[in-house]
Amino acid sequence: MGLINFLASSTGRWVRGAVGAVLLILAFIVGGAGGWILGLLGVVFVAVGVLDVCLVAPLLGKPLRGQEFRALSR
Repeated sequence: MGLINFLASSTGRWVRGAVGAVLLILAFIVGGAGGWILGLLGVVFVAVGVLDVCLVAPLLGKPLRGQEFRALSR
């Protein structure tokens, strides 16, 4: 549960965005089919960070939106 709390936090959002940016950079370096896969993963990570969504939370019965998740944690 600690990982989900971290991912829903503001720091978790920044980390997901940073990981996405690194994956996008690696996609350009690697190129080819592997680059496309890394690029798609990078776009997903950046998008969930920017949109404040935690894709893993619904699997544990928590809200998808980070703001709602944090409100429940208070």
